[in-house]
Amino acid sequence: MMKKTTSLLLAILMLFAVFACAKTSEPDAAPTDEPVVEQPTDAPIEPTEAPENPTDAPAPETFLFTDSAGREVELPNTIDRVAVSGPLAQIVLFALCPEKLVGIASKWDKTAEKFLATEYYNLPELGQLYGGKGELNLETLLASEAQVVIDVGEPKDSIKEDLDALSEQTGIPFVHVTATIATMGDAYRKLGELLHMPDEAEALAAYCETVYARTLALAESVEKVDLLYITGDQGLNVIAKDSYHAEVIDLLSNNLAVVESPSSKGSGNEVDMEQILLWNPDVILFAPDSIFETVGGEDTWANVAAIQNGTYYEVPFGPYNWMGFPPSVQRLLGMLWMAKLLYPDAADYDLYAEVAEYFRLFYHCELSEADYEELVANSIGVQAQALAPAA
Repeated sequence: MMKKTTSLLLAILMLFAVFACAKTSEPDAAPTDEPVVEQPTDAPIEPTEAPENPTDAPAPETFLFTDSAGREVELPNTIDRVAVSGPLAQIVLFALCPEKLVGIASKWDKTAEKFLATEYYNLPELGQLYGGKGELNLETLLASEAQVVIDVGEPKDSIKEDLDALSEQTGIPFVHVTATIATMGDAYRKLGELLHMPDEAEALAAYCETVYARTLALAESVEKVDLLYITGDQGLNVIAKDSYHAEVIDLLSNNLAVVESPSSKGSGNEVDMEQILLWNPDVILFAPDSIFETVGGEDTWANVAAIQNGTYYEVPFGPYNWMGFPPSVQRLLGMLWMAKLLYPDAADYDLYAEVAEYFRLFYHCELSEADYEELVANSIGVQAQALAPAA
């Protein structure tokens, strides 16, 4: 019995020894912070195609623009060289993109030299499409390498046919953007779309709409004065009510110049002295280069109420007539001035500050107070105070 027990114990000890040896032959795995890296295999890796990037595609060279006449025009996608169809477009576009202009429709007035940078003042003259002192010079236009010719303002009845014909004749796209004093903001947005300058155009559009809305509210709040706007070196032409040139005049006054066929020309309608006496305005605005300087001493004008009361004024000029002529965006200056002149209590703003802001935005220059005083020398001041009781 003792022998069997001893044999069993020996067998158990041998099994234990074998088990222990097996355990020590397997090394313990040491802990590590190293990331597990999957070892490469010999299997080939299939290449994958990179997703297409739309920004890598070349930009289109042209785009289609629908102008205010409803014409769909193909234009270069990048426009750096712009020509204008006339002085009205010249004034509007000079505010937005002076560095893009390849020329001007008509020479700047001498007064512009002190306000404009030299390179802009000396731009070549291209002539103009409609009316004016010179026809559009197609030879000069072609030499300018203009990428587009822009017409701004009131559309003529033949605008589509005219611009289509010129585009075909020159190979240069012609476009029209309609603009009145009430829609100048939208006109600038349209131009911003055309020239890919939305931010610059919006700044000008917002200014136009702010000045117009404020003037409209003022006009609705006052009793309007009886007024004539007189042009010509004899003082016998008037800007008639309801004409394109009379937009600001009609807005801010009771324009007495009611005629059968209002002229679309800047010279207005010709009348006689008898008619002016019949109208007998309380206020007269004389165009620059008219008879303002001498009218006070002429017997034929002595019985006109505005002359008797001293309530007659010369429209400010520089670089253009502030009341228009051409009837472009500078008529905002005419609004600011005319409202302050006729209704000084209602127009509770600093006229110099307002005019200086306009010059900064639209002529890209700083207007000194001395230059401002020179511009309005015959237009506001002592005489304006004489009008105040009648406002």
